[in-house]
Amino acid sequence: MSPDSTGHSVRLCHLYPDLMNIYADRGNIAVFERRLAWRGIGLEITEVSIGDELSGDFDLYYLGGGQDRDQDLVADDLQTKAAHMRAAADDGAAQLYVCGGIQLAGHGYVASNGDRLPGTGVLDLETTAGESRLIGDLVIDAHLPTEMAAGETRQIVGYENHAGRTSLGSGCQPLGRVVNGHGNDGASGFEGACRDRVIGTYLHGPLLPKNPWLADVVLGWALAHRYGDTAVELEPIDDSMEQRAHAAAVARANRDR
Repeated sequence: MSPDSTGHSVRLCHLYPDLMNIYADRGNIAVFERRLAWRGIGLEITEVSIGDELSGDFDLYYLGGGQDRDQDLVADDLQTKAAHMRAAADDGAAQLYVCGGIQLAGHGYVASNGDRLPGTGVLDLETTAGESRLIGDLVIDAHLPTEMAAGETRQIVGYENHAGRTSLGSGCQPLGRVVNGHGNDGASGFEGACRDRVIGTYLHGPLLPKNPWLADVVLGWALAHRYGDTAVELEPIDDSMEQRAHAAAVARANRDR
C-alpha cells in the first residue's frame, strides 16, 4: 500500500505470514493499516518468508505465532535474517513479536523433545517448553519506559496458549505485570519483554484490536524511525468500540479468575 494523503507512510516487514499466523495474528496487520489510514498515512507491506532475502530499510517488523511444526520450519531460516533484525532494532526500528514470535526473538527455545531452536537474539531471553500449557485470558499492567511511551502504565488484554516458560536476561525488561493469567512462566508474575522499540508478548486474540493504545505506541515508534522523533503526530481517533472490546475482555478474565 502506498503513501496516503499526508505523503507519509510506514514500511512494514511481515515475517512468515504464511506460517506464523495462529489465533488470527494477521489481524494485527489490519489494525496497523486502518489506524494509519484513518490518519491519512499509508502502509507499505513487504511479506518475507522462507528462502526470501531480508534486505532494505523497514520501520516496523512483525512476527506472529505459529504451531510448533511451523516454528521448526521458521527457526533455521530466521538465522539468515537474524543479523538484519538485530541491526534494525539497534537502529530504532519498531518490532513486535507475538507468542512463537517472542520465543524466536530470544536466544533460543528448547522444545519438549529437548531440541533447541535458535533465536535471533533481538531480545535477551531464553525459553524452555514446560510440561503443561498456560492457557486463558490474560490481563497485564504494562509500563513502557518514558523514552518509549511517556511512562504510561496501561492495561493490556489478550489470550495466551503456550507451553513455553520464558525467562528474561538483564538486557530487557518485562512488558508488564500479570493481573489475571499466567504470563511468561506462570510463576514470576511478569509477561512479555521489551527493549528500546522492541516488544515481545504471549498475548494473542489478535492483540491490537482490543488494545489501540499499544497499536499507536508501536506506530509512533515506526513513524519516528522513518521521519524523526517529532516529525509526525498521530491524531486522536474515536476508540469507543475498541475500548468496549477491551472492557469486555477484562471482565471475562475477571470472571474466569
